[in-house]
Amino acid sequence: MRILFIGNSHTYFNDMPAIFKNLCKERGVEVQVTMLTKGGMGLDYHADNEQTRFNILYGEYDYVILQHVAHPMGEFAVMEAAADKIVSWIREAGAVPCYYMTWTEEDNEAFQAEMAARYRKLARKHDCLVAPVGEKWWEEIHKNPSVDLYYKDRRHASEAGSRLVAQVIADALGIGGDCS
Repeated sequence: MRILFIGNSHTYFNDMPAIFKNLCKERGVEVQVTMLTKGGMGLDYHADNEQTRFNILYGEYDYVILQHVAHPMGEFAVMEAAADKIVSWIREAGAVPCYYMTWTEEDNEAFQAEMAARYRKLARKHDCLVAPVGEKWWEEIHKNPSVDLYYKDRRHASEAGSRLVAQVIADALGIGGDCS
């Protein structure tokens, strides 16, 4: 199985795609991962980058994981226009798109509902998967407050946070196990 991760630091922090790959192996599934990331950039950056289009169309991926900028998230119309473009390439390539819903900053939990709504709206529009990382993130914080999911900047993921991200994405793709 071949998986392309498209995003920014919330994707590459702690080399989360490698954590995902190892988790899949633990669950009995061999995967190859590739990532196209640039810190602070959203899907609009990737939609305007020819490397993104080329990788999607010729990378022979089974899944493409899409992560938009999180802090701040920006205007929904920008995210939507970029997603429309990228998802059209994913469909043309015969791969399956999956939105990677991020989490809010530590002091902005109230915005998680809006962030989740944006990702879910796009997932409905494009009839694709969504990995509800942000929702699971806050569930885990309330269930196990002693596990710090945040890196010291209180925006990015700690090692434990990146493992949770990998679990939720694997679950969304139907790759064995359960993160609950």
